Amino acid sequence: MRLVQFCHKGGEGSVRVGVEQAEGQGVIDLKAFDPSMPSTMREFLETGQKGMDCAKRALSSGQHVVSRSDIRLLSPVTGPEKVVCVGMNYKDHCLEQNAPIPNEPIIFSKFPSTITGPYDDIILPEESQEVDWEVELAFVIGRKGKHIKEEEALSYVAGFTVANDVSARDWQMKRNGKQWLLGKTFDTFCPLGPALVTTAALKDVHNLGIRCLVNGASVQDSNTNQLIFHIEKLVAWVSQFVTLCPGDVFLTGTPPGVGVFRNPPVFLKRGDVVECQIDEIGSIRNTVV
Repeated sequence: MRLVQFCHKGGEGSVRVGVEQAEGQGVIDLKAFDPSMPSTMREFLETGQKGMDCAKRALSSGQHVVSRSDIRLLSPVTGPEKVVCVGMNYKDHCLEQNAPIPNEPIIFSKFPSTITGPYDDIILPEESQEVDWEVELAFVIGRKGKHIKEEEALSYVAGFTVANDVSARDWQMKRNGKQWLLGKTFDTFCPLGPALVTTAALKDVHNLGIRCLVNGASVQDSNTNQLIFHIEKLVAWVSQFVTLCPGDVFLTGTPPGVGVFRNPPVFLKRGDVVECQIDEIGSIRNTVV
């Protein structure tokens, strides 16, 4: 299934959860199908299997379909408790910067306030001159857990989506004591979408083409088979430290081709259009303003 969060055009305050009939097709409004269903994805995921079963019934019914032209797609998840990020998690990205392959996952975070929609603008902050792109496979936690075993980890994942881990390299690499947080956490620095694709709907999440284009030119082109630490490992690893909750978002790292490691370096400027694509999941397209 392809789960989305949307609002009706002109009704921007009212968030709804829906199921896409197919990528880019009409969306079934879950609350219209079943008024007991909650209005946000985080609350929907908290209902567990009950919510997923309702979404399957709604999809089969073909009822309460709203046209894509009448709605605005939001980030599949808004207001998560956590946005967990993984650094240096593609073999080919480590090679491009002559960095050793990590022995254990490198974890950092973005504030949830960075999250923005799949087609919303990325705001270029006046405080940075070095804003860069990073296409990433993201996943969302579907049920609560701590000290999760690797072999059970995928059962805690609700689904997958596309992310852009927008990064201000000057603040990430030179300022703030070289702590990454501030450079990663300006407003709008985490576009997500277009849908939350359930695990069962993907053939092999560790073998998906992943790409980023800036103004139509390819800048990143790799495959999730380059991931050093797989989804199961990341869930198990992070759950040693914190309790994972429904709606928590994980960004799993970026492949090579980021602007900062080009010669000379290239950074985003106003008017640029950044498109991030992952096979079987979809693409997000954000204009820099």
